[in-house]
Amino acid sequence: MTSRSTYHHGDLRQAVLAAALDVIAAEGPGALSLRDLARRAGVSHAAPAHHFKDRTGLLTAIATEGYGLLAEALTDAPELRERGVRYVRFATAHPAHFQVMFQPELLRADDPDLLAAKDRASAELRAGVADVKHVPDARTAGIAAWSLAHGFATLLLTHNVDAAMGGRDPEEYFRSLTGLLFSAQPATGERE
Repeated sequence: MTSRSTYHHGDLRQAVLAAALDVIAAEGPGALSLRDLARRAGVSHAAPAHHFKDRTGLLTAIATEGYGLLAEALTDAPELRERGVRYVRFATAHPAHFQVMFQPELLRADDPDLLAAKDRASAELRAGVADVKHVPDARTAGIAAWSLAHGFATLLLTHNVDAAMGGRDPEEYFRSLTGLLFSAQPATGERE
């Protein structure tokens, strides 16, 4: 007789998500297998499909959760630089989410929950640019700010800036980068 634990789990969805995040953090999204995740959760190999349908559904759920967490992290940031710091903090606190969120080929692009979460995170990112003065094109400025935060977070997670940072706190290092690039304002009468 099969034990109850092989077909019932208190919160299978969360157990599978947690196991998937562990696998992604250690080995990347390519290492995911619903069968392996079911084994880790102690349920039948078909059980995760009830929640996610397939691997793409699972990755879409991870990205959706990640965009929600990112939006929460950015909410009420006092200014653009601190939104960037919070973006970097999110990436370092949730590296598996971060890996999956920005690989659209892994996701169901038309998933309504994913689209809503992305829209919420995008709105929070755009809100930081709205308060910046002397920006002729807010959309381009937003992409520039996002590129800096995303690029730094990616370099940080892949350990490509470890030596350059010399053990400094990543958030403080990011603040110094943005200060270096954006604190110099042209004086009145100077060419902009």
